[in-house]
Amino acid sequence: MSPAPAPRSAHLEVVVSGSGPAPAPGPARTRRRLPRRPVIVGAGALAAVVAAVAVWGWAAPDAPAHRAAYADGLPHTRVDVLSGACGRGWDHPRPGRQAFDVRNTSGRAVEVYLRNARTGAVLGEVEGLGPGTTRTVRADVGGGSYAFACYPDDAVPVTGPTVKVPDGAGQKGGPAAVPVSLHDLIPPTLSYQHWVTDRMDDLVTATGALRSAIRAGDLGRARAAWLPAHLVYERMGAAYGTFGDADQAINGTTAGLPGGAHDKDFTGFHRIEYGLWHGESASALRPLADQLTDDVSTLRTDWKRARMDPLDVGLRAHEILENTLQFELTGRTDYGSGSSLATARANLDGTRAVLTRLRPLLTTRYPGLTELETELASTQRLLDQQKRPDHDGGWTPLKGLDRSRREKVNADVGELLERLADIAALCDVRRTP
Repeated sequence: MSPAPAPRSAHLEVVVSGSGPAPAPGPARTRRRLPRRPVIVGAGALAAVVAAVAVWGWAAPDAPAHRAAYADGLPHTRVDVLSGACGRGWDHPRPGRQAFDVRNTSGRAVEVYLRNARTGAVLGEVEGLGPGTTRTVRADVGGGSYAFACYPDDAVPVTGPTVKVPDGAGQKGGPAAVPVSLHDLIPPTLSYQHWVTDRMDDLVTATGALRSAIRAGDLGRARAAWLPAHLVYERMGAAYGTFGDADQAINGTTAGLPGGAHDKDFTGFHRIEYGLWHGESASALRPLADQLTDDVSTLRTDWKRARMDPLDVGLRAHEILENTLQFELTGRTDYGSGSSLATARANLDGTRAVLTRLRPLLTTRYPGLTELETELASTQRLLDQQKRPDHDGGWTPLKGLDRSRREKVNADVGELLERLADIAALCDVRRTP
């Protein structure tokens, strides 16, 4: 997998002092909850979590922030979190980009937010700040009233004193967003769930056509039917977590299976793909096609009783293309059909399906929405160019891309991931006063 491109900018970020490296992703296609990212909005903006940053000195709580010298070149202010108190030490407010070194001197872990006191918009945050630890919140602060809010574990929340920051010449302040609530996320979640319900009949029909071709012994027709059926499923990517074990049965890979492609637990679309493009007979594939059809029919029935978690919707918008970059665009999920780019294109449709339902929340919280939609359209055009009737399967196989085109595809999806990470952050429910 090509490394993700560097962030375009970092207007607001949380630096975790002394944190260890993130674990390397495992080989299996997984859906997981990522650590919360800082709130960050604005065209071309991305929050970064940077590990092991050395701070060269502390500013005394009663000293002007600009007297301290730090590696990042920003003025720093030490802000203390104590038992029953929050945000002490911000005694010399100033506008502009700056850093707040938030130190927890209480005996509990705490979440800390820097908020606009009038609107409630969050400029920066620290999640899970343990006793005796310090993290740095960087923010571009404009003129106005602000306060730190502290949420200790198993204790009453505390809002610190309101600090009035004077207007500065040309200092309009950086990105901030009003947090979403669980109530805000319920309507888009229900809408998306209904959208998936409408796709279930298409999935059953397409899978039935694949099964019919295999049972008739027409493997050429089966190869032609495999991709349309698989793409219907791939477009429903935000629901995979709710599908539970059915996802592994229907769309699982060989990752973690000791027998590889011939393991008894390797089933579903990719197992049939392997057989169709590796010379297996129709008789060998019939039980696999029967099982896939049964699994898909069961999923349709079970889905009527399923309930998606509203807390996952924004995360899934990012996760769909994260998995695309990690699996499809590395060829790790290609078992012979050469359809990785077609799957990536379907995943783009799946991302759009989520964003369409989140749009009412994003229009007032994410100024970069227009740029995100422009990049989605550009990536869609790039992938659509790989649909080639002169290739077996109708799409250019991943290995058929020259180096420059493959790098372009990876870079475009990487750019989208940066923006979609912001969406995941904005849709993460935060505690409120």
